[in-house]
Amino acid sequence: MNSNNRGHFPFVNSSSSESSDEFDEWLEYENEAMEIEEQIAINMIARNNYVIHQLLLIQQSDQEATMAESPVQMNLVPTEATSESFAEYGQVIEASSDGDLFGPNDAQLDLSRGIPRFYIMRLEGRSLGFSTITHHANVTQCLGSIGGHVWYLGVAKPSLIEDADRERVGDNVESGSDGHLYAPPTVEEVRVFRFSGPKFVKLNRGTWHAGPLFSDSSMDFYNLELSNTNEVDHTTRSFKKKNGVIFRFEDSTSSS
Repeated sequence: MNSNNRGHFPFVNSSSSESSDEFDEWLEYENEAMEIEEQIAINMIARNNYVIHQLLLIQQSDQEATMAESPVQMNLVPTEATSESFAEYGQVIEASSDGDLFGPNDAQLDLSRGIPRFYIMRLEGRSLGFSTITHHANVTQCLGSIGGHVWYLGVAKPSLIEDADRERVGDNVESGSDGHLYAPPTVEEVRVFRFSGPKFVKLNRGTWHAGPLFSDSSMDFYNLELSNTNEVDHTTRSFKKKNGVIFRFEDSTSSS
């Protein structure tokens, strides 16, 4: 049968058995034809959606390229890092007396998701500005300057979306380096903290951070994280690319 025969009943004048066979044949054909037409329609819709998606990606890429070419500079004022001022991002750990028992003022660590790595990290040529920010979803990273020099850290509050939060999150959700979910930080959330003297910082799991940053030519830091943090747990957000913004701040060492 061809499509011109659809809706035509060739078995009307046939015998009962022949009519039944022809009807079954006709019904099978009609069902197959409908399935083919439905599949064609589905394929057309899927193709149109794909084309729209690709066009949106191209448009987004063009917008990001334009913003990255002429970013707006945001000038931040550093805040001195203390236990109180840094509480939303982690802990500032200072010296305690020998023999003190473990308590809430000690670093509350989470190193349970891998092999801990404690090492000295040498950094060189760090300027007092940044355009990207990073978080680690699987570890509470600790950083401190060897020698107690002045250094800075750009931060934004943790925005990890845990299993219990998935039902109440909105559309602004992205996937991290290991598949975890998070809400991107906003420009307005970014802060810069100043660290000085014999202290170190413990970043809460998922705290966004840029740095360490400093005005010296080089500086050594002790760093506590996991052995594979830099390979599998390193989610970075570019404010220059996504928001057309870079951050700068002044070295306040001379005024301290």
